[in-house]
Amino acid sequence: MQQKELLKVNNLKQYFPIKGGILGRTMNHVKAVDDVSFEIYEGETLSVVGESGCGKSTTGRAILRLDEPTAGEIEFDGTDLLSLNKSEMRKRRKDLQVIFQDPYASLNPRQTVGKILMEAMAIQGVVPKNKRRQRAIEILETVGLNGEQIDRYPHEFSGGQRQRIGIARALSVDPKLIICDEAVSALDVSVQAQVLNLLKKLQKEFNLTFFFIAHDLGVVRHISDRIIVMYLGKVVEIADKKSLFDNPQHPYTKALLSAIPIPDPEVKKERITLKGDVPSPIDPPTGCRFHTRCPFATEVCKTDVPELRNLDHMQEGHRAACHHMEKIMAGELQPETV
Repeated sequence: MQQKELLKVNNLKQYFPIKGGILGRTMNHVKAVDDVSFEIYEGETLSVVGESGCGKSTTGRAILRLDEPTAGEIEFDGTDLLSLNKSEMRKRRKDLQVIFQDPYASLNPRQTVGKILMEAMAIQGVVPKNKRRQRAIEILETVGLNGEQIDRYPHEFSGGQRQRIGIARALSVDPKLIICDEAVSALDVSVQAQVLNLLKKLQKEFNLTFFFIAHDLGVVRHISDRIIVMYLGKVVEIADKKSLFDNPQHPYTKALLSAIPIPDPEVKKERITLKGDVPSPIDPPTGCRFHTRCPFATEVCKTDVPELRNLDHMQEGHRAACHHMEKIMAGELQPETV
């Protein structure tokens, strides 16, 4: 059965100007997100992974229009988000919510938890004034907190509890899509598991759709339906979770997956070590962005940008951007040893 497409992103670009000189002219641009396309289906969790600075969080912020995209199309539930003016976008934000990485920085320390939740309901006008407090208590209990804690301030809670308040605030306006921007990376591992299980439970209960930004592949494996791998502002691979972990196609994805520790000292695993550092997004490499660190890179990688494509043997919907996927798979192209 074909799922309903909730969000479609086409050729999204997010360039940040670098100003300099006496007159403050734009000297160059940081190409944080460069020509990214994907879709999210209703009720699924699409995760995006990659190392710091690859454009994961910038993509999430561009979808919400917290930063205005430089170019591209963002269609949400049949509406072109980039065509909306500020007041129309504010109304639309009821359906698009975000859970931030640092729960303490994103909660107003001068407001009680009840006030934080009721303020969100008031801005979007989703609950009548006389029912907001009761609704806030219900939401707190839904995310695993005690309704009696409604008059406490954020500093009176632990980090995991504060993140639950962040989740409650997102839920308070009945959203369709929640963007989780590194939502569990600031938490202890034991608390991470609790919050991830809570998100999965809420997803079933309220038919939520998640765009989950993370750098921890263990977390992504636990929560995702499909995964996007990004490198230096580009999507290098997109696939469902099982296909990506069992059969990665892009050399960068293989290197990322090889870094996951196995909790068994008897199992020997080959670790792929990448040479060099991530290039600057101000002046990214020509051709394939990954060619400066790829052990399989040839001349064509330096000049031609690889398209995101599907291989015959790959599962439908599993696409990767590499010129030499077939040769690497067949063993015809050997990695250069450094």
